[in-house]
Amino acid sequence: MGFVTFGEILLRLTPSERGCKIGSSNYMEMNFAGSESNVASSLGVLGNSVQFVTKLPDNDLGRAASGSLLSYGVTVDNIRFGGNRIGIYFIEVGSSIRPSKVIYDRKDSAISTISDQEFDWSRILADKEWLFISGITPALSKNCALETIKAAETAHKLGVKVAFDPNFRRTLWTSSSEARKVYLPILENTDLLLGNYGMLQDVFGYEPNGQDTMEKSLDAIEEAVGLLGVSNIAFTVRDHFSASKNRLSGLLRIDNGEILSGPSYEVAITDRFGTGDSFAAGLLHGLGNQWDTQKSLDFATAAFALKHTIKGDQHTSSEAEINSIMNGNIQGHVLR
Repeated sequence: MGFVTFGEILLRLTPSERGCKIGSSNYMEMNFAGSESNVASSLGVLGNSVQFVTKLPDNDLGRAASGSLLSYGVTVDNIRFGGNRIGIYFIEVGSSIRPSKVIYDRKDSAISTISDQEFDWSRILADKEWLFISGITPALSKNCALETIKAAETAHKLGVKVAFDPNFRRTLWTSSSEARKVYLPILENTDLLLGNYGMLQDVFGYEPNGQDTMEKSLDAIEEAVGLLGVSNIAFTVRDHFSASKNRLSGLLRIDNGEILSGPSYEVAITDRFGTGDSFAAGLLHGLGNQWDTQKSLDFATAAFALKHTIKGDQHTSSEAEINSIMNGNIQGHVLR
C-alpha cells in the first residue's frame, strides 16, 4: 500500500535576501517545488511509501529535481525524461502590508508535452491506497488535463482513493469555465476534496454565507456536497491579518455529515508557500495510517500551521515535531 502523486515539479527561484523584490534582486535561491511534489515530499519525510509521477527534461535541472525528491524519501521510478525545459516560478515573499507575488514561466515545460501513452496508470496505481492530484497540472496543456482525468478514473476503477485539491490558479487558466470543465470529471472520481471556500467562489461562482472565514467555510463545505458530489471535504481556514500574520485552522466533513474542526493557531509567517500542501499531506498521513478522523485533522492542521514558519515549499518536519505542536507546545522555547 502507499501513495502516488502526479503533477509538475518546478524550479523555484526566490530573492536571496529577505525583503528584496524580484526586480531589484541580484541573487536568487534555487530549489524545486510544486503542489503535488510538495505533498509527496511531506509524505516521504513522514515515512510513507510514496511515488511521484511526472516528466522532466533530460538535463542537469531535470536530474536535480528528481534527486531532490529522492532526498525526501520519494520513489521516482515513474518519472519520464524528455521535453526541452523545466517549469520555473519566481516567488517574492511578502511582508506586513506588501503581499507575496508569484510569476510563472511554465509554457512548453516538459510535462506539458506528455502523450496519452506516457504513463501506465493501471501498473502505477496497482496495490496503492491513495492518489493525490491537483487542479494546477491540468491547466498546463490539453494532454495534462486528459492525463489527470485518466489517472483519477483509473484509480477509481482500481479502488484507489482519490484526493483532489483544485488549487485554482487564475494566471494558468483562460477562464473559470475552462477550469470547471476539467475539474468536474475529476470530481466524479474524487473521494476526498481539499481546498478552501475561495475555490467555490473562483471556479463555481458560489458566494458563501457567513460573517467570518469560519462561517463561510462551513457554509461552502455544505454547498460543495451537493454542488460537487463529494461527501468527504477538508478545508483550510485562514484569517489574513497581513502578509506576516495569519490565524489558521482546518475543517473536515466526513461521510456521516459531521464537520470536525481542528485547533486554531496564530502564526508569524516565514514562508506561506506549500502550506496547503502540508495540510493535505498531514491529513493523508493520518488517514493512510488508520488514525481516527479527528486526530488526522488535528495533525494536518498542526502541520499546516508549522509549515508557515519554515522557509521554502517543502515541509521537512518529522511526525514527532508536528505532534509536539498538535499537543500544545507552541511557545517556541529552545529545545536542548
